[in-house]
Amino acid sequence: MTPKGFLRFSWVTDILIRRENAVTLMRIGRARRRIENETFNTLKNQGYHLEHNYGLGRKHLSAVFVTLMMLAFCVDQSLQLCCPLFQAVWRKLQTKRDLWERILAMFWDFRLESIRMLYEALLYGYKRLTPIIAYNTS
Repeated sequence: MTPKGFLRFSWVTDILIRRENAVTLMRIGRARRRIENETFNTLKNQGYHLEHNYGLGRKHLSAVFVTLMMLAFCVDQSLQLCCPLFQAVWRKLQTKRDLWERILAMFWDFRLESIRMLYEALLYGYKRLTPIIAYNTS
């Protein structure tokens, strides 16, 4: 109860709500809401820039952008949970921000054969080479 009275919440469900399961269903609903809020917070504030993809383009382009972003997020989450090499690189670099900045720098500076090559370079180190300048000889 709040100073203004009772709070009322509603969920859409096909589960029959009875006195015996109401508290359990309430906890499930709140947990789901928390998970959704954390996911959207991540997509908005931790490098995915979700808000910038809405309203772009004609027809279905914005939906395609959001779908690709969600796919990238799914791959990132899978790596974080299931890839020991990714986890080792993350532990070494300590923060996600440092991890993503180093990954981006590697993409800018090197031709990588595989994601494994990327993670191994970040984990074990790599030799920096002097750039080969492609002069215009025409």
